[in-house]
Amino acid sequence: MSITLLTTAQEFDDLENEWNALLSRSAQNLPFLRHEYLSTWWQTRGGEEWRDGDLFIVTLRSEAGQLNGIAPLFRTRNAAGEQAVMFLGSYEISDYLDFIASPEHLSAIIEATLDVFLQPDAPAWDVLDFYNLLEDSPSLPVLEAAAARRGLQFQRENLQVAPRIVLPSTWDEYLMQIEGKQRREIRRKLRRAAAYFAPVSWYIVEDESALDAEFDDFLELMAYDPEKQAFLTEVMRSQMRSAVHTAFKAGWLQLAFLTVGGKKAAAYLNFDYDNKIWVYNSGLNFEFQELSPGWVLLAHLIQWAIEHGRTVFDMMRGDEVYKYRFGGVDRLVQRVRLTRAG
Repeated sequence: MSITLLTTAQEFDDLENEWNALLSRSAQNLPFLRHEYLSTWWQTRGGEEWRDGDLFIVTLRSEAGQLNGIAPLFRTRNAAGEQAVMFLGSYEISDYLDFIASPEHLSAIIEATLDVFLQPDAPAWDVLDFYNLLEDSPSLPVLEAAAARRGLQFQRENLQVAPRIVLPSTWDEYLMQIEGKQRREIRRKLRRAAAYFAPVSWYIVEDESALDAEFDDFLELMAYDPEKQAFLTEVMRSQMRSAVHTAFKAGWLQLAFLTVGGKKAAAYLNFDYDNKIWVYNSGLNFEFQELSPGWVLLAHLIQWAIEHGRTVFDMMRGDEVYKYRFGGVDRLVQRVRLTRAG
């Protein structure tokens, strides 16, 4: 077994093919752990969420050289002024993060990572601060046990909820599994849209040459919401645009629009990854509020996912009411802090 600490962008880039191959068989196969996503994130530190940082990627290889584990980490100063070692992607714009390893090697990469940072010549740190682990992540009990063996203090806290829908095989089955009032409301909104005086239609962007223009329209719809408008700094817009192009080229972007009379009324930016839909962000033109365009588009997207054999519709972090009206069931997103005793 070989353990290596990688600290340069070139070393990070050179791992791309091996990284994604390992992720495909990892205990947690998440779109936010894809190499192309995290390398794009690193270029702007998440749209300048972090001003600076140092790469600290721990890799675990077999004696034959096969990549078996990755701890995708970086070090930065957190809001409290601590030297914090965190997951790449932390933490605002990447809903879920984790270690990358097949189940049989997960314990080994976590143990190796803690040992790397406890060596006498290890990089300086105050806290190993792991954001956005799902509550059912197999990494959590391994981290707790490994920390205890090394005399590290282990703190675990809930951050947010993340509702998701486990999809049945048909649209009718899906409707029957949600509460009756909401089922009737979804049907009513779909009927109203179908009978609207102006034509209502929806589509998923498939033409790469049109992607920039479509993404500009998406940002415009996002900006109708004052909170989202404040979030969309120029650097963040650039970060999101790069991520959208990266996901499109890799084949897992789902950018969808609902139009009313040819005018864009609602949009969803999703990831279509690992046979699941991951709902990343949305935008809404309030001019069409009476038509409930967000609901109508979301219903069409869930129906599309069922018809195309997707198994989960993950609405990700946030407790917005509409997620539960569509049948979302919470999972917790958590944070683990490891510090030296005393």
